[in-house]
Amino acid sequence: MNSRKINFAVVGCGAISEAHLAGIASIDEAVLAAVCDLNEERARQKSDRYGGTVYTNYEDLLRYSDIDVVCLCTPSGLHPEQTILAAQAGKHVICEKPIALQLDDVDRMIDACRRSGVKLSTVFPRRMSPTSRYVKALLEEGRLGKLSLCSGHVKFYRGQAYYDSAGWRGTWEMDGGGAMMNQGIHTVDLLQWLAGPVQSLSGYARNVLRSIEVEDTAVAALQFRSGALGILEATTTAYKQPDHQIVIQGDRGTVVLEGDAIRKLEIMGEDVQLPEFEAFEVIPDGHRLLIRDMALAVLEDREPLIDGEAGRHALEIILGTYRSERTRQEVAL
Repeated sequence: MNSRKINFAVVGCGAISEAHLAGIASIDEAVLAAVCDLNEERARQKSDRYGGTVYTNYEDLLRYSDIDVVCLCTPSGLHPEQTILAAQAGKHVICEKPIALQLDDVDRMIDACRRSGVKLSTVFPRRMSPTSRYVKALLEEGRLGKLSLCSGHVKFYRGQAYYDSAGWRGTWEMDGGGAMMNQGIHTVDLLQWLAGPVQSLSGYARNVLRSIEVEDTAVAALQFRSGALGILEATTTAYKQPDHQIVIQGDRGTVVLEGDAIRKLEIMGEDVQLPEFEAFEVIPDGHRLLIRDMALAVLEDREPLIDGEAGRHALEIILGTYRSERTRQEVAL
């Protein structure tokens, strides 16, 4: 067995960095080599807890540190250039969601990593849950039959204070979108991963209640390549509602995922007994598994399970919704 440990750096020491730092600390194949943040005190607090050399300049980190993988936990608008710089320095990249804010930028990131021979992964931890993978297997086996209606619902509550708490929140430049881009992207990704590629959509995206540039509420009508139809809805104005729900219906069955629990599974002619799933929390368990997968991908010289192309698919659906809102037309993907 390869006993080499992969050296990780975490860039951006805000809230989501904790999941990356804890994930690195919990797996045998990884070690934290560095942390980086413009705020030295914040970076030092993380270093005091988890270890690693402190940097306040990203390019210095890339130039001088013995690092294999960079975890980008920075504002979304910074991801493209930071990924390209990492690739040019020969570093593999795990990029928090959304991977970028424009498809052209994702393509540049993918191309830069390919040219430099480094790996690019993005963070969709819900794909790693035992329940999501169980449903994926059911669908691949055709147990629900021909799919007809496949929908995702994202209902968060974020007051105005949430958006006012950081200058980049709710802006096109750094957040890239609102309820669908920020809170909804995990459900968007999981739905398209489970139900298959989306062929076209028509959508609305507006700031109905919050004083922000981007949308607090969005809906999209989907047509899947398989012929199935569906709805995506996302809002940050729903008080005390289930955060994430996916409903997939076929001519032989129905499955309802709520968060990371299967709330309903009915298959025609079958007495379905669900297995006992391992306890799983999206944060930090999903991040830990994705970080370990990247470490193994480097050691085994293979592609990570959730690569840059995977990040592109969800982004295309979200940007298509915004484009449909602007043009009042159906958008082909």
